[in-house]
Amino acid sequence: MQSKIFFISFGIFISLVTLGQTKPESSATLRPPAYPLITIDTYTSGWSFSDNLYDGSVKHWTGKDFPLTGAIKVDGSVYRFMGEDDSLKTLTNTAVQNSVNVQATQTHYTFTCGKVTLNLTFSAPLFLDNLDLLSRPVNYISYNLTSNDGKAHTMELYFEAAPNWALDKPDQESESETFNNGNLAFLKTGSKSQQILAKKGDDVRIDWGYFYMATEVKDSKCYVGSSNQLRAIFTGKAKTDRMAKNRGENENGKLALIKTLGSTLNSQGKIMIGYDDIYSVQYFKTNLRPYWNRNNDETIISQFQKADKEYSALIQKCDEFDKKLMQDATASGGRKYAELCALAYRQAIAAHKLAQAPNGDLLFLSKENFSNGSIGTVDVTYPSQPLFLYYNPELAKALLNHIFYYSESGQWTKPYPSHDIGTYPIANGQTYGGDMPIEEDGNMLILTGAITRVEGNAAYAQKHWDTLTTWTDYLVDNGLDPENQLCTDDFAGHFAHNTNLSIKAIMGIASYAYMADKLGKKDIANRYGTIAREMAQKWVEMADDGDHYRLTFDKQGTWSQKYNLVWDKVLGFNIFPESVAEKEISYYLTKQNIYGLPLDNRKTYTKADWIIWTATMTKDKDTFEKFIDPLYRFMNETVDRIPMSDWVFTDNPTHRGFQARSVVGGYFMKMLSDKLANSQKHNLSSSSF
Repeated sequence: MQSKIFFISFGIFISLVTLGQTKPESSATLRPPAYPLITIDTYTSGWSFSDNLYDGSVKHWTGKDFPLTGAIKVDGSVYRFMGEDDSLKTLTNTAVQNSVNVQATQTHYTFTCGKVTLNLTFSAPLFLDNLDLLSRPVNYISYNLTSNDGKAHTMELYFEAAPNWALDKPDQESESETFNNGNLAFLKTGSKSQQILAKKGDDVRIDWGYFYMATEVKDSKCYVGSSNQLRAIFTGKAKTDRMAKNRGENENGKLALIKTLGSTLNSQGKIMIGYDDIYSVQYFKTNLRPYWNRNNDETIISQFQKADKEYSALIQKCDEFDKKLMQDATASGGRKYAELCALAYRQAIAAHKLAQAPNGDLLFLSKENFSNGSIGTVDVTYPSQPLFLYYNPELAKALLNHIFYYSESGQWTKPYPSHDIGTYPIANGQTYGGDMPIEEDGNMLILTGAITRVEGNAAYAQKHWDTLTTWTDYLVDNGLDPENQLCTDDFAGHFAHNTNLSIKAIMGIASYAYMADKLGKKDIANRYGTIAREMAQKWVEMADDGDHYRLTFDKQGTWSQKYNLVWDKVLGFNIFPESVAEKEISYYLTKQNIYGLPLDNRKTYTKADWIIWTATMTKDKDTFEKFIDPLYRFMNETVDRIPMSDWVFTDNPTHRGFQARSVVGGYFMKMLSDKLANSQKHNLSSSSF
């Protein structure tokens, strides 16, 4: 659950591709809390937590150091442009960072390095409509070097990585090596012990499988050694550049790649970073390979070779995708909203792992980052779903399949869904200590209904009809006035009579009626549709508090964000009178603080994802942006330099908890709402429901 106790102008830009190097037109305006660099999955996740790429070490999303260092030698003078540590004293100059621009799939930097300009781009081709590519564990670092005085200069590039990328703790023993395959030169590192899937938990990094850096063999040299040895070779202070191929100690197991570019006016190219986790998760006692190797017919080398061959085409596609996302999001919710969506894109995706279950089910398993480390948490899936519903409903299903399987296999026997299926990456059954009956029940029904709406048919619902019926009947009996139980927003304590939770139950029942109607089950649709409408009418009477609706049915003078009501608009059900949302929105505008709308009257903190859901209930773009502006300001001004938090204060620029979580996929709710409103796939007016 969520209550168990990520940036720069992304503005619309013109893509100019020069051998895969993009030059964004717009300058940065939003300063992100952290900058995404390498975003493969929740384990291979590298970020810059500082304004300048050279102000600190590259870090894992948890804040642990993932050293990745970059430097350039221009006519013998060395300039460091990425990373920082105590042993960089041999690199006497620091480049000047001129700009940084974060797009959905790419982060672009520009540096002045003496008489040379360096454009550096980190690219993750995470296209949600291509599952093989989405799961390919390879990212790119592209470079474009240009003389800024019109004269040729002798240039060399240096990239160095530490074994930390393949270790949970930096003092674990590692082994590193270099080798060539075809036209590519590789560096590889991993733990000595290789205890596959032996660790689980939240603040835990992978220590099985292997981290790789690769580039073209031509004009490249790869070394393994200590930082001092490697940097001495690069700066020309070493007596020899002969290094051992294999190194077994961590400090002597650093990886360095040197690209000798010669005397030139300009030079372009790339390096690739990747990870082979061998097995990704354990799913009900079966170890699953990553989706890219689900049939055990691929290797990490073949993935790198494909990434190398497809580089130019993929970078161009990244440019096109980034531009379109900005255009679509700006049209939907304004420039600031678009920047937040671009900010959220890689963070949301990289908090999951894609795999295939033994029964053929597609699995997109989340990790509940910096909360409790649960895997496949339903109330983390719920807020993240708009992103995946918008781009690929197959992934939306993959976020639910494991929960359906858990119940339908007989391993979970309660009349409502489980909270999770384990602690990442071990998915053998729920490990969280408490159930969330109405919360997770409503979540699963609403999201299955949303898949039905997006696809225009209820085939997915039909597959799980008996389970959906059991869950719906539970909501009919228990959902209108919830008893004291866990819910996703019980940050300030558990409480009964939760009006927002009641809305979720009603929307779950309405979703079931809608799916029944799509399946031709007219009697069922009418019966449950009537129940949902009658419950909504009672809700309005029970929750009314004059100019707004209450936090709990039994307490006057209270209020809360009724973000669950957004589905009534998005799915076109019209179960509640329009006046409910109108009254709430008007009231919320009187309750906003400098950094946003609080979650409810009890505390000043809020949830960023829910703010955007609440804003989506507005009728016009101007009002929508009134809710977005304070949230944008928070992300721009927060003093907490971490991958975007979703649990933040509204009266000061700090976060209450959580970071790097998938729930920011919920930012796409406004885009999803507009897409469905414009869709001609399904005409609700022809439905008896």
